Amino acid sequence: MSVLDRRALNRALLARQLLLRRHDMPVADALEHLVGLQAQEPLEPYVGLWSRLADFQPSALAELLLSRRAVRTLLMRRTLHLVTAGDCVTLRPVHQAMLVSRMWSTLRRALPGVDLDELTKLGRPLFEERPRMLTEAARMIADRWPGVQARTLGDALSTLVPLVQVPPRGVWGQRAAAYNTTIEAWLGRPLPPESPATVDALVLRYLAAYGPAATADIRAWCGLGGLREAVQRLRPSLRTFRDERGRELLDVPDGALPDPQTPVPPRFLPAFDNAVLGYDDRSRVIDTEHRGLSVTGARFLLVDGRVSGTWAVTADDGATTLRITPLRGLTPDERDAVVAEGESLLTMFQPQPPHPNRVSIIDA
Repeated sequence: MSVLDRRALNRALLARQLLLRRHDMPVADALEHLVGLQAQEPLEPYVGLWSRLADFQPSALAELLLSRRAVRTLLMRRTLHLVTAGDCVTLRPVHQAMLVSRMWSTLRRALPGVDLDELTKLGRPLFEERPRMLTEAARMIADRWPGVQARTLGDALSTLVPLVQVPPRGVWGQRAAAYNTTIEAWLGRPLPPESPATVDALVLRYLAAYGPAATADIRAWCGLGGLREAVQRLRPSLRTFRDERGRELLDVPDGALPDPQTPVPPRFLPAFDNAVLGYDDRSRVIDTEHRGLSVTGARFLLVDGRVSGTWAVTADDGATTLRITPLRGLTPDERDAVVAEGESLLTMFQPQPPHPNRVSIIDA
């Protein structure tokens, strides 16, 4: 069995995550290939798509949201993901039991005496009637459970009732509260039952966008149980490798495996990008000493395909500044390439600035 070292896995990750080069493809096609983008922070997916697609314009994603062809809903790992409408309908039933289990393990002590079926029955019609904030809906039924905080009831409802967050939240250039309605009400179609075939298809899509990967990586990405059965069903059609730790890596037959020496331009990733979070073993893209940053909301800079810095954008008096904090020393050529990529990124944040945009690399 062939062994793939960390650099080979890194180049495979970049190719399949559309980060090795920018791709000329519709935004909806990119969302489906990636099986969505994590969207806990509503505007972060715009950066993720800008770094992946040639000539990406924020209006292209905004139009998908406004036309209901893309939505934000709870999916993998009980986190908000931006997905196409079709994927929302297909994938939410697959994840629903996991979502409820994770919610209950977190909130059960804060929900004394709350029957989840009753809470669902009371809450669903409120979101079907019109989009509401979670706490608004929770307050309308909170008298049923005195002593339970409305915020906690709202958090539970976000999982129990399959919801989407509706625009203008998530639309570039706008700030809006999180109003929610049911998937069925927003998209006008029912949710199908979960099926083993859908789980199998999800595993194959993960491997196509993230592989080669171990079963533990798949589980860490989606949070689902029962993957062993899906892998066993799929195994005859998969190819296998080993990593340097000896783990078995699964892969689709036609997954890209670029030359490990393929040069890679700098890439700016948004907060919580699945290119970093989508694995149990993240060593292919981030060093162990920096792994903790991946769950803090830090935005990462990739240099030579690996997390090599964090970044933030600030706007003061009409000037937009991109501040980069390296996690390692950058060579002069790397710095020049990072600055050039950063200057290009700032044109999305401020296309016609009244004062010049600025990229600043903050050295320790």
